[in-house]
Amino acid sequence: MYGKTQLGNFLQARRSQLHPEELGVPTYGERRRVPGLRREELALLAGVSASYYTRLEQGQSLSASTEVLDAIAGALRLDESERRYLHDLARVDRQRPRGRRPAPERVTPAMRQLLDVLGDVPAIVLGRRTDVLAWNRLGHALFAGHLDPGAPEKPAQRPNMARLVFLDCHFRDLYADWPAKARAVVGNLRLVAAQHPEDAALHALLGELCANSEEFASMWADHRVKACAVAAYEMRHPQVGPLTVIQQTLSSGPGPSAVVATTQAGTPSRVALTLLAQAVGHDTAQADPPTGSGQARLRPRVGTG
Repeated sequence: MYGKTQLGNFLQARRSQLHPEELGVPTYGERRRVPGLRREELALLAGVSASYYTRLEQGQSLSASTEVLDAIAGALRLDESERRYLHDLARVDRQRPRGRRPAPERVTPAMRQLLDVLGDVPAIVLGRRTDVLAWNRLGHALFAGHLDPGAPEKPAQRPNMARLVFLDCHFRDLYADWPAKARAVVGNLRLVAAQHPEDAALHALLGELCANSEEFASMWADHRVKACAVAAYEMRHPQVGPLTVIQQTLSSGPGPSAVVATTQAGTPSRVALTLLAQAVGHDTAQADPPTGSGQARLRPRVGTG
């Protein structure tokens, strides 16, 4: 799925998504056989020769300088995330990494402490391939109450958020604007794939999703890149009804990241989340032995990596 053509595929896809009139490129009323800018038009906007740009897009040149890539990024109107992605693809083409299966991802002690602190806030810990490495009780209840709460503790059975979003009907019903959530997942996976081209497990996941979801395959072919650290989503929870949450990704660099969901104070969404927390606490209290039974009440262990 990855190789020297990825940069060319991205350039061609983004070029086709630009409208000449938006960039001040005259068309003289002519009918075009293909959408978007022509190669020579983009080359002119970027200040490079048409022949050089053509070779770059066709994967025949692997030596584009940082200055040339920045010029092309400017012509394509790329944002900062897309610009970094463009440079990552060029680096991948030059290095031609060999696929390998990296070591399993694990929950760090610091991330485990964060989950403990966020006891009243839904939180999940995701690996770079969106594997669920851990979640707290409320995170499990909000996002995946239909799944085994102990699943993240079992490496062979860990849920994968990208797989759930595209292949699990619960998630289609959970998000009122499911396409927006799906596009965010795909856009983030594109960034990760360019940053970790050697990750064979990631490429296997992408191949599986392309084979089993026409929607994923279509979004992946669109070459949209999206760094989504903060986003608002309207959810339709089966237990507490509609609520709007702000999902924020907390990360301190390489390694797993935590996704937390918060609601605005004084809103029906905050009430719904409070009701969900009470339901989770009630279910847990019923499952725990009575305090007077002589047995210690153990706090359930958060899933490890």
